[in-house]
Amino acid sequence: MRLHYIQHNPFEDPANIALWAEDSGHDVFGTKIFAGERLPKDADFDLLLVLGGEMNIYQEDLYPWLAEEKRFIRRAMDSKKTILGICLGAQLISDILGGMVHKNRYREIGWHEVKLNRAAFSSSAFKGFPDRFTAFQWHGDTFDLPRGATGLASTAACANQAFEIGRNVGLQFHLESSRQSIRRLIDNCGDELTPGRFVQEPEDMLSAEKHLKELYKHLRIFMKNIELMVGQD
Repeated sequence: MRLHYIQHNPFEDPANIALWAEDSGHDVFGTKIFAGERLPKDADFDLLLVLGGEMNIYQEDLYPWLAEEKRFIRRAMDSKKTILGICLGAQLISDILGGMVHKNRYREIGWHEVKLNRAAFSSSAFKGFPDRFTAFQWHGDTFDLPRGATGLASTAACANQAFEIGRNVGLQFHLESSRQSIRRLIDNCGDELTPGRFVQEPEDMLSAEKHLKELYKHLRIFMKNIELMVGQD
């Protein structure tokens, strides 16, 4: 499988997804769109991974490449590619399909319990998951479900945490996080760590060894499910 990722800043890379892909024998390529790198032709990948970022999806005046990226994702959808969006990536998918992206009531940063709903157990993406698990979060915005999408998960802070529509899967939470990737977020986005009901301290995020191990276990299950979705082409 050829996995292509779109990276929106220097510090949010595929993290443990790249480790999983290497272990699974897949080819991983990426576009650092923030640095002016060119997006690939549609035929050059099997799975498109759209990563997170600190920007809002409507800030095309500050990040002009957002408009080009949206057109590219739409073409990938039209070509029936499997697309996985994480955090900002999920918000981009929602926007392209007609959903709205807006400020969430709470800023949600740190380790928080995700609850799958009944629809998730009919979803290809979450096959083999428990109904509740802990995932890493770092967001202030959220997405509304686009028309035709199935909502799959929620947290106490955020009603829409995952959705599936056709070959498109969006996650507000981060399954790909490693200790190193969390450290980079803290170092580069530490100004967002203002006191809040769902905002944790840096030391609590970094010392959660049990959560980190369980997260990677769940990532491997999830990415195997996505791999099977790609294989349905």
